[in-house]
Amino acid sequence: MAGDIVPIQLGLTDGDLVTLWAPRWRDGDDEWEAFLGHGDDLYGFASAAELAAFVRSEREHDLIEHPSWPIVAALSAAEFEPDDTHVFDLVGVPELVAGDPDADTLGELEDTFEMVRSIGEVCDLDVVIRYFGANPVLDSVAAGEPAFVGRDGEQRWDQIGTAVASGWESVLDAVDAVVTTPALDAAAVAEAEAEIVAAQENVVDADDAAEEGDDEDDDIEYVSLADDTDTDTDTDEDETFWTSVGIDPVKIITAADTYFTLRCYLDDDPVFLGRGGKILVFTSERALARFLADDHDHALARVSTYSEVQAAAVDGSLDVEVTDENVYVLPGLADDLADGPQSVDADQLDLAVELFTDAAQFAGDESTERALAPSTPLGWYVSYTLNPDPTRLAPSAPYTSEAQSWRELEQEFEARLRVE
Repeated sequence: MAGDIVPIQLGLTDGDLVTLWAPRWRDGDDEWEAFLGHGDDLYGFASAAELAAFVRSEREHDLIEHPSWPIVAALSAAEFEPDDTHVFDLVGVPELVAGDPDADTLGELEDTFEMVRSIGEVCDLDVVIRYFGANPVLDSVAAGEPAFVGRDGEQRWDQIGTAVASGWESVLDAVDAVVTTPALDAAAVAEAEAEIVAAQENVVDADDAAEEGDDEDDDIEYVSLADDTDTDTDTDEDETFWTSVGIDPVKIITAADTYFTLRCYLDDDPVFLGRGGKILVFTSERALARFLADDHDHALARVSTYSEVQAAAVDGSLDVEVTDENVYVLPGLADDLADGPQSVDADQLDLAVELFTDAAQFAGDESTERALAPSTPLGWYVSYTLNPDPTRLAPSAPYTSEAQSWRELEQEFEARLRVE
């Protein structure tokens, strides 16, 4: 498959530089990863305007044969600005490890380590390759906060600090040594800078217009078409037993069968009818209601309103009614992903992503979130499909790798289901 080409920012000794990164893509039986550069040099630029000017210069470089390069070469200068998820501060790593291992710190370290490791492999930097090989403890940042709890966790964090203190400077020096900035045409840079300024002004003008529209709306008197409608009555009619208890019946359609279960959110954390990371599912609403009438040990039993659900199941008044936003249809999504973004039902994909990530969070597993991160080919594909934007780089065909990664996520999710 042909992966995307992404603008990134690297925080290096001489300052912040922008360049282009092509995440792993497959060409026949070969797998590739590359950065904008040529020979032993990795090209870095002080601004998106300089990067755009180089791209338009049509000079020789290592990405010119990439399947997505024609798309990149046609981008506007403003589109070469890296987004926040593609900023990697190599210089700031010692400061990060000097603090506490919270989720934000660990996420930033994981992304930075992975990017530096990629630079080391692509640019054949022995110092970088040996550093990561000699310090496997650095990989533990990917496990998240649980890996740094207790005495063992504190020792692990101290070991990471020691590894950074003893060898990171050499790693940074090695990366600094391969980064160069080619000579650029001043007129081309000025033209790109003007494009970026114009794009920024257009955004400001659009925001101002929206604010003016809001002000005008304040002067408009709205008349209800239902003068006799009692708003309180509408609210009461919208209230159901399930909304009153804050728990939702869920319907999951897989290739094997259709299942029903329950889910709620506590402080935005998903809680399923299940235990030990497994979700209890039933092949009919009646089977689910029968189960709820008995006493069982599961995560939802500790939710304060669950007793009302059980009471309704016992007296026979419980109606397991699933609303449309809680129906998840999985079959066919992988095949649609393989056909391209235009073939994908974005609503169903969005729901499936919600279901997979909720189930993984319920199980305390961060692998699903990592697999769907925008820095991965699948994550970029999903993000592009759910948030289409003509200014973003589109995924490039074929999409077999992304479809396979999705199938693996689907299999991992289905493995979390326990049919009762």
